[in-house]
Amino acid sequence: MTRRDEILKLIVEYFIKTAKPVSSKTLQEEYGLDYSTATIRNEMSALEKDGLLEKDFSSAGRTPSSLGYQYYIDNLRNGEVDGGAKHALQVLLSNKTKSVEEVLTESCQILSSMTNLASVVLGKKVSEERLASLNIVPLNGHSATAIFVTSQGYVENKTFLIDKTLKVDDVVRGVKLLNERLVGTPISEICSKMEALRPVLHEYMVGQEIIYDAILGAFARFATERMSSYGKEELLSQPEFQNDAQKVREILALLDDPERLKKALEAGDSSDGVSVRIAKKGDGNPDVAIISAEVTLPGNNDAALTLVGPTRMDYNKAVSTLKYFASALDDYFHESEKGKEGDDEEERTSRRSRRTKGE
Repeated sequence: MTRRDEILKLIVEYFIKTAKPVSSKTLQEEYGLDYSTATIRNEMSALEKDGLLEKDFSSAGRTPSSLGYQYYIDNLRNGEVDGGAKHALQVLLSNKTKSVEEVLTESCQILSSMTNLASVVLGKKVSEERLASLNIVPLNGHSATAIFVTSQGYVENKTFLIDKTLKVDDVVRGVKLLNERLVGTPISEICSKMEALRPVLHEYMVGQEIIYDAILGAFARFATERMSSYGKEELLSQPEFQNDAQKVREILALLDDPERLKKALEAGDSSDGVSVRIAKKGDGNPDVAIISAEVTLPGNNDAALTLVGPTRMDYNKAVSTLKYFASALDDYFHESEKGKEGDDEEERTSRRSRRTKGE
């Protein structure tokens, strides 16, 4: 490692730890460097000229730029994974009775806890999913649950009360009609297609508005809430967001918009199997970094495990932990499907190789 690389590495890591601009004197005193402050200042000036550092005009120090962070990720981090994170995930994955949703939820919770960042699982666009089935489960004479499943294996349900004027058999018949007419329809088109079916459904039973509105509401919610995020509390405890209401609003809006997250990642850089997008000052985007690693889930070959946090995040821990989790989850889900056609060891090895190369 060159002297300039060493100084950049220490500046990045000190700023990540303290959120304070770094001066040559601070660097020398904090790390006991053998170089004089004049030598350190010269190297810092060269790093600034290369665009890797930025001058903090409120102090004598400098801070890493987005390019500096990216250089650190690509060349200077050690790649170690925290042992506690490994153990927590291994304990979770040792329980083979959990559903896919439970494994993903608990994995994201562990990931957020270990990195102090928000985590999300990004799947395919809603427009690419279709309705696979719609069913009704009568609970008693007064209530029932409507359940629908998409082509990617996601499940939504809605429990509603059945009016005394309705018979359970009529409700079941109405849902059967919807199932016949809607299966195969893109999720994004379900609501408009149901509106067209309203007159037809009315012919089957009186008072159909109850079940119609219940199912329509469930579809509408599914189409707009296709992403769950975890660790918002950890994220908002970061110094950048504690006293800046505007930044809080911006990052919460980003976390609630999966398509915006995906678009941001498309403009990022890929390195070592991880896509990274770091906000630049003045680019109009929230002051956040987004890192993502592909993971193949049952029924969804294009999912991504994603971390969102301030640009001053601990990239060494975040990137290494994210890569480990994505690889472990990929192996876990494919191990559970071992023996299925096209899911042999050669294919799994190929997936891991593509992920490592960042393809």
